[in-house]
Amino acid sequence: MLGRKTSGSVVCPSCGSLVGVNDERCYMCGRANPSLWGFGPALRQWGADLGFVPLVIGGSGVMYVLSLIASGGLGSGGSVLNLLGPSDRALIILGASGAYPIFVLGSWWTILSASWLHAGLLHILFNMLAVRNIGPLTADIIGPARTIIIYVISGACGFLLSSVARVYFPALPFLQGATLTIGASASIMGLIGALLHYGRTSGSSLIRAQAIQWTVYIALFGLIMPGVDNYAHAGGFIGGYLMSAVFNPLTRERGDHLLIAALCLVATVLAIAASVYKGMSLPL
Repeated sequence: MLGRKTSGSVVCPSCGSLVGVNDERCYMCGRANPSLWGFGPALRQWGADLGFVPLVIGGSGVMYVLSLIASGGLGSGGSVLNLLGPSDRALIILGASGAYPIFVLGSWWTILSASWLHAGLLHILFNMLAVRNIGPLTADIIGPARTIIIYVISGACGFLLSSVARVYFPALPFLQGATLTIGASASIMGLIGALLHYGRTSGSSLIRAQAIQWTVYIALFGLIMPGVDNYAHAGGFIGGYLMSAVFNPLTRERGDHLLIAALCLVATVLAIAASVYKGMSLPL
């Protein structure tokens, strides 16, 4: 459990200055309660120890198993990505997003939960391989806490754009909103967008070229493979790029980012719980 520090000095989560654990305000930046009631050091240690990649792969794996259990069996689906996949009803119960959950069921919170769900074994395998390749680089460059924030928020941006596009935008070839949409790819595109922003602002041609290469690969995949939610990819990419601009990745990560990351994860868990609570009352 988190250990509370009651004496000595701590690092201010806003500016990084050393302050007394019992100081009411930071003498450098004026932040109130800089020790976070003495839990600041433990929170910093949590942020250093919690790996982004194991968190995403573990969480997505658990949700995939739960979706199969809720389905009562394995589905075959209509696409290769849907092989060994759960039923639509199970996905809706666990927090799938899209025009139907948001505009028909009123489950607006599903933009937070849908990133952790997948339509089949290949779907989750491809996405988790991408997380394994892209996640460590993003966490090293931008910071693990900011990476979690970008992952959650960019996924929400992608699913919101896809859902709105399904209702309000005209359908175009290879670009149309989704009635039901899930998967980590919108959040993955957010990480790529954040890396592209970092590459441009830092002047790193290597990072910029790698981000562009990943973007082109995923865009081509979306054109070739049927059933890919390209609106969600685009929304996630834009969301990640803008979030990186807000955070300024050239600055070091602060304790405040850990708090926001924790709130993002808590909000995601609450979104899943709300979907389950509401979904259990849906007709068969």
